[in-house]
Amino acid sequence: MTSGADRARRRWSALLWGLLGVVVLALLWEGYKAVGPPGGVVLFDTSILPKTDDRSMPHLVDMLSRAIEPVNTAAGSPPVWVAVIGAALTSLGVAAVGWAIGSVVGFLIALLMQRLQVAERAVLPWLILSQTVPLIALAPVIVAWGGKIQIGAFSWDRWMSVAVIASYLAFFPVAVGALRGLQSPDTIHVELMRTYNAGWFRTLLKLRLPASVPYLLPALRLGAASAIVGTVVAEVSTGYKGGIGRMIIEFAQSGTSDPAKAYAPIAGAVVLGLVSAGIVALIGLTLKRFNRQEAAS
Repeated sequence: MTSGADRARRRWSALLWGLLGVVVLALLWEGYKAVGPPGGVVLFDTSILPKTDDRSMPHLVDMLSRAIEPVNTAAGSPPVWVAVIGAALTSLGVAAVGWAIGSVVGFLIALLMQRLQVAERAVLPWLILSQTVPLIALAPVIVAWGGKIQIGAFSWDRWMSVAVIASYLAFFPVAVGALRGLQSPDTIHVELMRTYNAGWFRTLLKLRLPASVPYLLPALRLGAASAIVGTVVAEVSTGYKGGIGRMIIEFAQSGTSDPAKAYAPIAGAVVLGLVSAGIVALIGLTLKRFNRQEAAS
């Protein structure tokens, strides 16, 4: 049985390795900028490594210093980091809605496939096929369909289209992970529940759901990351303003004259993904007693 000291040691080890990874990336960035050719590395007329001039690859110090400066010269303009946090929180809210919807839909689909073998054979190939549809083609369709929805005082807002796209990416890993978890109990345990005259629903509550936790948590984490990616991409595709995805485009347009500014929302999107993973980790703490062993890879 793992002691509290061992668990604390693993947490600190994971934190130190994460910090070490950030330091290594920073050193690689500055190292390549110092020794790399200004025009980048080109092989057979194909650019394989980026340019190292200040316009394409600013120093990390310049990015940090630009982050504490105002967004623009307008009076009352907030610092870049404040604007990035505000946009990131907007995207996080939309992504959370999409992740929640996608997780519920994915879990219900997994329940259906676990309950009916014919449903698994019929639905699973379509789930895999659904992930081949490019978002750039899906976003305009969802916006057009949503714009036609009018129920009383309710009207479809553009952020709802972004949430739908986020849920579209989030439901697949949850459906697959939940299905694998629900099917994970050993046959002997399932047969034991039958000897107790436990029906499907009672077996689900007492056996299959607890057994699915080691598989479901990684699926939820992957679904959260997919929801963040879907939100950022959908904000660009649908024209939704206020989120981190749209800010990346807006700041990139000033990249020629202010290259360090363009990297701030990109860093914000990375932090947003880490935050989403942390939220799922907190959810995992509430299910800690069911997660007694790591799921087999």
